[in-house]
Amino acid sequence: MKRLGVNIDHIATIRNARGEHHPDPFFAAKFVKKSGANSITIHLREDRRHINDADAKKICSIKNLLVNLEVSTNSKMINSALKLKPNFVCIVPENRKEITTEGGLNLKKNKTQLKKIISSFKKRNIRTSLFINPSLKDIRLSKELKTDCIEIHTGKIANLVKSKKKSFD
Repeated sequence: MKRLGVNIDHIATIRNARGEHHPDPFFAAKFVKKSGANSITIHLREDRRHINDADAKKICSIKNLLVNLEVSTNSKMINSALKLKPNFVCIVPENRKEITTEGGLNLKKNKTQLKKIISSFKKRNIRTSLFINPSLKDIRLSKELKTDCIEIHTGKIANLVKSKKKSFD
């Protein structure tokens, strides 16, 4: 069965850039649901430049809408996610200066921490995914970490396709 998920972070980016209350990510989430999407994705960043805590709380409370909450490995962010109780959590790397997520998690370096994070979400029946680089090594490490699923960073692949190269590591 095909399912549609929509990322609505940049609705909040536009609102925040204007310093106003419109457009409202909560109403965007309801509109996306009404329009037939199965889930929405929001990224609660440490600097709150997109979705903020109030947005996340309201959006996670929408009945019959699956929410995929992206958060970093920062313990405060993990605790926020546990309180919000989204349906899904995707652990992503965060760099304050980036415009958008620039690559996957460093699974090897953060293996112990990620195991603990995944375990804490599983105990609360929250499906957990890892945002990884497009490599077989990272796919295998994700399986070792017992994550429920993975999301693959496509930036490197897109650039290789654009440059017409045939292989990537």
